[in-house]
Amino acid sequence: MKITDVKTVLLTGPCTNDPFLSEARKRRSAAFIEIHTDTELIGLGETYTGYFIPEVIPEIVDFFKPILVGNTVDTIELLWNRMFQCGNFWCRNGMGLQVLTGIEAALYDLKGKMAGLPVHELLGGKKHDSLLCYATGGPSNYPIDKLFQKVEYYLSLGFHGVKIGAGEFYRDDQTGLRWSVSSNSPAKAADIEGRKLKAIRDRFGKDILLMIDGHMGNRSETDQVWTLETAQAVMKVCEEYNLFFFEEPLHYNDPWGYSRLCQSTSVPIAGGECLAGVAEWQLYIEKGCFDMGQPDASYVGGLDQFMKIARLFEQQNRTIATHSWSAGGGFMQNIHAAFACKNTAIVEIAPAYGPLHSEIIGDSFIMENGRVLCPEKPGLGITLSDQTKAKYPFIRGSGEFNSVPGKILTD
Repeated sequence: MKITDVKTVLLTGPCTNDPFLSEARKRRSAAFIEIHTDTELIGLGETYTGYFIPEVIPEIVDFFKPILVGNTVDTIELLWNRMFQCGNFWCRNGMGLQVLTGIEAALYDLKGKMAGLPVHELLGGKKHDSLLCYATGGPSNYPIDKLFQKVEYYLSLGFHGVKIGAGEFYRDDQTGLRWSVSSNSPAKAADIEGRKLKAIRDRFGKDILLMIDGHMGNRSETDQVWTLETAQAVMKVCEEYNLFFFEEPLHYNDPWGYSRLCQSTSVPIAGGECLAGVAEWQLYIEKGCFDMGQPDASYVGGLDQFMKIARLFEQQNRTIATHSWSAGGGFMQNIHAAFACKNTAIVEIAPAYGPLHSEIIGDSFIMENGRVLCPEKPGLGITLSDQTKAKYPFIRGSGEFNSVPGKILTD
């Protein structure tokens, strides 16, 4: 069986069916890579970069296409290395590497379908029968009664773990205006997070798994990006509330700060969702920046890169907690990678996901009693039908970005 064509499919659809996440984001774009063969089999993968700047991805995929056409999937690592070397100056990190992630995933999906094996078996075999998971909740919807409703909603879906955002997110339903209240003042930030955690623990008890996402690598307002001093003040308050982890309390431009923060608190520090490639990750791992790494198998450079990064954490007796906010393809890429790694502590799940998840995943994802069961369908267990393509045509400009003067995200 030989590769005959490589295509990019861009789609735009509802971001989520979660009413609380919908307050922050109504639609999503997604970029899928299809690898066609001289048989009826098609490999399918996704790059998370399609959520942000989908317009540029077809050109990059077409750049790599001649390297793949005419070859087989017998040596995926060799094909990856050829693509990486061909784009050496811009594939060492950044978008080139991120797009390679989706191409490599499609190669693995195709190889799994050929062999009748789930992708986690191609990555070394499953290491778990089931994995703990949590509902990724985006911002902390306020006022506090709305945040309570949000947590109750995720628990009603069967989750035992919930992640909320730092700060307080408000939406005016009449005007549609949205704003997030946070602070880089150590005292104010600690007060906001302390009040929030106390309220949630008082309402829901100590048994639910609770996580906070600082989103500090994704804040437009520079006066809200925490300094090390602010993060340390917040962690001191958090220590009494038994967090499973605190994600991204500092910007990724500060690995030195992350290292010092981890040394100064008992709260597990997690991060790495926007790091790509083994080389970049190795810097953060060697500096001891994260207690839990959060590689994303739809962004990090490929499934093989994901496995190498997980092993680096394992060598330091540290765990990984997969990041996942792409559509259905990237969702399943992260599930398969998580099951192939010994040191996976927990996986991120988009609750009440929308059709760009559900129509692609089908019945491949199963969660029972707050845990994800190991997928068993061949390949990644995903499909992208002509009906789905027709229903969700791509809309230019539908990628997400941080609003700045001159370019404002409206949805």
